[in-house]
Amino acid sequence: MTEPQRWALILGASSGFGAATSLELARSGHNIIGVHLDRKATLSHAERVIDNIRAAGRQALFFNVNAADPERREEVRSSGTVAVLLHSLAFGNLRPYIAADPEEQITAAQMDMTLTVMAHSLVYWVQDLVRRGLMGRGGKIFAMTSAGGTRVLPHYGAVSAAKAALESHIRQLAMELAPRGISANAIRAGVTDTPALRKIPGHELIAETALRRNPSGRLTRPGDVARVIAALCAPGTDWITGNVIGVDGGEDIIG
Repeated sequence: MTEPQRWALILGASSGFGAATSLELARSGHNIIGVHLDRKATLSHAERVIDNIRAAGRQALFFNVNAADPERREEVRSSGTVAVLLHSLAFGNLRPYIAADPEEQITAAQMDMTLTVMAHSLVYWVQDLVRRGLMGRGGKIFAMTSAGGTRVLPHYGAVSAAKAALESHIRQLAMELAPRGISANAIRAGVTDTPALRKIPGHELIAETALRRNPSGRLTRPGDVARVIAALCAPGTDWITGNVIGVDGGEDIIG
């Protein structure tokens, strides 16, 4: 009797944490459904991830669509049940709330877009997976958050609000999905050199400060996070749910 195929659904699969986790889960036996949004200039990133997954002997089904679009969400299909969902969407507005020129401050539409993509879309993906019977007992849900969910930075207000909301969604999902045997946790990565970090104004100073603070002597890497997520997918970890799990080499504990 053949073992049923295990699939992992990765939202934001072409770079950063999503790309690293796709490969790590492929190495641990998961086929990968990758959702990403890339223009022609960056499409090669997704193609490289696909090649690496297949080189690990696993299947790769990738969809270049807007993960926050309900119609596009319906296009994403799996040939089996989804054992793991990772939400790693980093597309938000970095305008300040208050500016001398009102044209430069964030609008209601930009705020709503940031919260929808970076937080609320997690809930809608989980709703779809459960409704369609694609995730059941033993399922694992992870969402990427950051220390910015509880701290303030210039231009980071909307993203910070999204991270705080994402953590709240994880707690609520953990409670509601516990009777179904599905766990949900947020992963709070340390400062990591990713395309998302480089979009933040002043990202160089953020990285320098984190490097000085981190008692482990370096910044967090996407592979650090990917290995933790893979470890949390191992048998016997079902009782870990509803948490914000720090993966930062001790960065956050240093004042």
